[in-house]
Amino acid sequence: MHFITTADELRSVYRPVGSIAAKKELRALDGHSRSFIARSPFVVIGTSDGKGHGDVTPKGDKPGFVQVIDATTIAIPDRPGNNRLDTLENLLVDPTIGLLFMIPGMNETLRINGKAKLTADDDLRARFEVDGKLPQAVIVVTVEAAYMHCAKAYMRSGLWQPETWPDRNTLPTLGQILKDQVALAESAEATDAWLDDAYKQSMW
Repeated sequence: MHFITTADELRSVYRPVGSIAAKKELRALDGHSRSFIARSPFVVIGTSDGKGHGDVTPKGDKPGFVQVIDATTIAIPDRPGNNRLDTLENLLVDPTIGLLFMIPGMNETLRINGKAKLTADDDLRARFEVDGKLPQAVIVVTVEAAYMHCAKAYMRSGLWQPETWPDRNTLPTLGQILKDQVALAESAEATDAWLDDAYKQSMW
């Protein structure tokens, strides 16, 4: 199998970039970008550890949980999780970050690339308070590029179309998956029950 190794070779496989696609990248957040972020309950975050290892993680909360600070700055709260801290530790060594914002039912997405820093500043954390609980830290992103991504991936996948979704009962639970993957002594049912309780106790 031959692998593509140069930009020129790669470009030879594809048509030239369209004029709109080439021009749509913004260096600051406009009104449409701000509105999209305010309505988005979900963002996917891409980072790297600086040694060639990439990582992608989802963040979700109530719509507008990511706040626009100004035209080139946004803030993302870090809610309780599994404490692996892959994303956060990556940002300490390589601040480069990629974001993909989604709005349920909308096939277009908003992509943002930039540089990120971490803070546990009390005043900023207080802006993200939910039911008296504060995020443990906040990711502050300096926007370097922002642009809308077309709908083809979501149209092809039928992601927002319930009739294309598999029957959840035909898929394993996380407890079943973990039991197989890490040889848990507990039953899958016990692990699922523990996870359900943990979700209820530590959502925020």
